Amino acid sequence: MAKPRKKDSDSNESESIEKVIQIRRVTKVVKGGKKLSFRAIVVVGNGRGSVGVGVGKSSEVVGAIQKAITDAKKAQIEIPLVGTTIPHPIHARAGAGKVLLKPAPQGSGVIAGGSIRAVLEAGGLKDVVGKSLGSDSPLNNARATVNALSALKTVEDIANIRGKSVQEIIKVVKA
Repeated sequence: MAKPRKKDSDSNESESIEKVIQIRRVTKVVKGGKKLSFRAIVVVGNGRGSVGVGVGKSSEVVGAIQKAITDAKKAQIEIPLVGTTIPHPIHARAGAGKVLLKPAPQGSGVIAGGSIRAVLEAGGLKDVVGKSLGSDSPLNNARATVNALSALKTVEDIANIRGKSVQEIIKVVKA
């Protein structure tokens, strides 16, 4: 399961939430035998609408985690929050991992498992339902969750794309 680590290293950098999703021992077969290394999957978020997933490999666990944190910080995306939830339901995939995210009423909490939950909590979402529909790979599900969050659009975004006012869009939705 995800292990949260709060880090406050730099005074200019906002406090980030780092969750290790998985640490896995991997081997590479070479001429002289097997070369052992570690792969870490980490989620980094600020708890206020920014989240990223990273992967790191190294001969030591600590090195793999540090590389994964650096990778996750480079890949951070902004989530369009509507209060404590997401604006609309969405499907997304990454590899064989498929994820369904739905907004939930206030006070529901994060209803999701594994890497999906870690990504949503690190991103600052408080009320959302997440379901893994495809593979149970932690990396693919985490990446699919980030893909879903990056594809979300607010009512204002949709109004700008269609060249209409927000009231016109809301009228269409209610009708």
